[in-house]
Amino acid sequence: MSNSVTQLKEGHSGRITHFTDDRIAGKLTAMGILPGSRVRVVRIAPFKGGYYLKVDGMSIVVRNDEASSIMTTTEVD
Repeated sequence: MSNSVTQLKEGHSGRITHFTDDRIAGKLTAMGILPGSRVRVVRIAPFKGGYYLKVDGMSIVVRNDEASSIMTTTEVD
């Protein structure tokens, strides 16, 4: 079962399965963030400000709507 990144808590990880928004998928895949990549939530900004993520060792910050379109399977660290 897939959940969006917004459902992960700080410090939790998952594997990207797919994206729900084609526009955001294009932007993320151009940056090298692909299905199968490991994603970890480093920090969540207050008031739905954004998500600081580590994706396969690369640090990125995405808006709340972008994070909600990244679907993952959860992993136990």
